[in-house]
Amino acid sequence: MPALKDRAVVEAQLAVVKVLVQVIQVLHQGIEDFNRKIQEAAEAHPDFFIFESLPGAGAVMAPRLLAAFGSQRERYRNAAEVQTLSGIAPVTESSGKSSWIHFRFACSKFVRQSFHEWAALSITQSQWARAYYELQCRRGKRHHAAVRALAFKWIRIIFRCWKERVAYDEKVYLAALAQHNSPLLAATKIAL
Repeated sequence: MPALKDRAVVEAQLAVVKVLVQVIQVLHQGIEDFNRKIQEAAEAHPDFFIFESLPGAGAVMAPRLLAAFGSQRERYRNAAEVQTLSGIAPVTESSGKSSWIHFRFACSKFVRQSFHEWAALSITQSQWARAYYELQCRRGKRHHAAVRALAFKWIRIIFRCWKERVAYDEKVYLAALAQHNSPLLAATKIAL
């Protein structure tokens, strides 16, 4: 039988709920303060303009991507190092005559998640990213594998922008695809 009319039980539970509401309010304020400090630190960083220029990065993903790359340009010699360290690059294993490719487990999960989430967001903001994602799906890749393939490609682009200290420009990248006769443009009919 529920103790809905037992005054001691009801008052005790009411007191617990009031305390939990206060804890949630303090926690919410702490999270807001922390987010504000992250945003201020990111905006003060000299490379923030690069990550802010990325399609779909916004206030949440731009600081995360900036943190993934950091400030020390000598840390990474090439984009492949970023792809591997972030966990976006797949692992190829073989034994005897068999060979297989799988998801990378030994990596920073937060960095991998950051690139994966942002690549998925970029699909709605970038013409070529949508086209590349759709091309991967047509080739038989499932959603997350296609997003990881897109993130793999994006890391090379961001690495170049980061090394050269230039903001990302979709028009410049589309022109580069056209200049290199990319099958991506032909397969998806992106208008320049």
